[in-house]
Amino acid sequence: MAGWLRQQATEGRVLGVALIVLLLGLRVLDPVWVADLRHTAFDTFQRVNPRPQVPQPVAIIDIDDRSLTEIGQWPWPRTVFAEIVTRVQQAGAAALAFDVIFAEADRLSPPNLAEAQRDLDPGFRALLADLPDHDAQLADALSRTPVVLGQTSVRHASRPQSAEAAPARPVPHAFIGPDPTPFLQRYPDLVQNLPELEAAAAGRGIFTVRPDPDGIYRRLPLVMEVDGVLRLGLAPELLRVATGGQPFAVRSNAAGVDGLVVAGQVIPTYRDGTVWPWFGPSLPGRFVSAVDLVEARVPAGRLAGHLVLIGTSAIGLEDYRPTPLGVSMAGVEIHAQVLENILSGTLLSRPNYTIAVELTVVLVLGLLVVLLVPRLAARWVAVAAGAILLGWVGTSYAAFLQARLLLDPSFPALALLLLFIVMAGANYLREERARRRIRGAFGQYVSPDLVQRLTERPEDLALGGVARELTLLFTDVRGFTAISEGYKEDPEGLTTLMNQLLTTQSEAILAERGTIDKFMGDAVMAFWNAPLDHADHAQAACRAALRMRDGIAALNARRAAGPGTPPAPLNVGVGINTGLCVVGNMGSDTRFDYTALGDPVNLASRLEGQSKIYGVGIVIGAETARAVEGAFATLEIDLIRVVGKTEPVHIHALLGDEAARSAPDFLSLAQENGRMLDAFRARNWDGAEAALIRLSPLAPRFGLEGYCAIYAARLAQLRATPPAEDWDGIVDATTK
Repeated sequence: MAGWLRQQATEGRVLGVALIVLLLGLRVLDPVWVADLRHTAFDTFQRVNPRPQVPQPVAIIDIDDRSLTEIGQWPWPRTVFAEIVTRVQQAGAAALAFDVIFAEADRLSPPNLAEAQRDLDPGFRALLADLPDHDAQLADALSRTPVVLGQTSVRHASRPQSAEAAPARPVPHAFIGPDPTPFLQRYPDLVQNLPELEAAAAGRGIFTVRPDPDGIYRRLPLVMEVDGVLRLGLAPELLRVATGGQPFAVRSNAAGVDGLVVAGQVIPTYRDGTVWPWFGPSLPGRFVSAVDLVEARVPAGRLAGHLVLIGTSAIGLEDYRPTPLGVSMAGVEIHAQVLENILSGTLLSRPNYTIAVELTVVLVLGLLVVLLVPRLAARWVAVAAGAILLGWVGTSYAAFLQARLLLDPSFPALALLLLFIVMAGANYLREERARRRIRGAFGQYVSPDLVQRLTERPEDLALGGVARELTLLFTDVRGFTAISEGYKEDPEGLTTLMNQLLTTQSEAILAERGTIDKFMGDAVMAFWNAPLDHADHAQAACRAALRMRDGIAALNARRAAGPGTPPAPLNVGVGINTGLCVVGNMGSDTRFDYTALGDPVNLASRLEGQSKIYGVGIVIGAETARAVEGAFATLEIDLIRVVGKTEPVHIHALLGDEAARSAPDFLSLAQENGRMLDAFRARNWDGAEAALIRLSPLAPRFGLEGYCAIYAARLAQLRATPPAEDWDGIVDATTK
């Protein structure tokens, strides 16, 4: 197991694992930008699929612009609110909550006017002071109706200085589980209504809502700690009062708050006691204009059994809040949407375990990416990235649609995308290093096209000893010693000449996708079918030899056209053989060559030597001749036993390409040559000589004068000294 882990722990995978750890730590820290991404994703879900509008018994008494126009400018006398409370109670509403605060006495109340206007007639002032107090009238209306007064807390705001300010009234509650207060939102100060109003109300709810850092109002606290006292938000307090005003309970676990129990109903919450409303669009049907209520223009039964909120949508009162739907809503409508969500059971859920799920997704899918990406080609990396990322985003959206569960699609997707990019980059760097290594290893040996293919498919390269059928080619310059002597006063000229000669041969080999094994002075060794497969390797080697022949002829022509005495032409002998060899990196740990070993290699070298003996430019072995039969002009020239071998081999001359093979002269040549060899090996000296005579006039066109001379000399010797009875026609080569 340890060995397998070491084998898998590549540089890219180690980097990927380190990145996963970093990303998990980042998610745990949850900086603002990470939270913003998550919230934006949740907003997108709601914009694509807002909450279906199913009628709920929730209504808003709206202090709208029309009401301000008809009733009068803000603030209204408390008697107007007393009448609103009375009419709501008469309409049969279940309970009423104010998204408005009455923190100061009504300045329009007659006793307050009498106190403020000192220059009035004393008698008139006394009459004013004896009139009913508006705040008292409102308190009386509140005492006869189940009403929740709104309270607020503004960070760093000071409590109104009043000797009559009542202490915060705690609501009876219980804890189910550990103490939840460390997880709750805390508000440092409490702004209350006038004491007589607070005393008359059936409940008090906090309508303060904190936006997220980007200014969007996504969550509302159902329960919070305000000025050291546990309090309910406006919506759950209205529900509690409407159902009898029983104590509430907070359910929690080690990860935080997970629910609020109100009116016998468990409302799931986030860990800090907030909820995520599933917002629907703003609907005119939620609203009843305050002036219509005051003027008794509301249809009968419109508010019966409803939970009623009083707030404002008037533009001038500036109580609008940005929402996840991308539009602003009146603050009171946001509280109404929370109530609708609670009543219909459509609150969005983000339980405490969702963070663990998201971290697990990043860890598991991240490790899967780290494991698989180094094994995949680039196109499959892209496919895998798309599948995994779309799969998780689709899973998150499906959870939202099917279970109203909020699973963050953004951070896991972003983390996995970043991981894919890093792993793909590591893949690219690793492959680029492999390409550079392959280019360095083979750039001097094989054609550029072959190097490119190796860099694209390095798995095709098998280093070390591998058994393969190869076609091998050896070349050697005839009379190189004499050529060197001609340049003894000009060694640089000899170097230039050899570079030209070797370049001509190298270009011919590389043009046919051959591998240059080595340069040995004036000689070249090359082979085909390694390191990559080459289906017609024997034909490719023969084509390369013919290219060499033509290239050297062109080089000789250029040299002859130069100034001064024409130099002696360059002649190169070529030997080609095909057979099973061992090919690979051979050598020591510190120095090695990519080369081929085996008996076919030695025979190819011997055949190159025989090209000089027989006076032909290119000699090929029997296996090569069989492989290229019908594609080239080849001619069998002998059955010999080369130096170092005991088995005889048929050797052939390569005279030209397929066009040369179809020429009438070659067909006549091949026919007479076959007759000559058959007669020679049958001891029919006269028949062999007659065929040779017919062959000789055709020989100069194919450079076979030396070949004909060899057989003429052999026939003369055999006539003079007949061979033994067991003579088999095999010739023992005396030189390499």
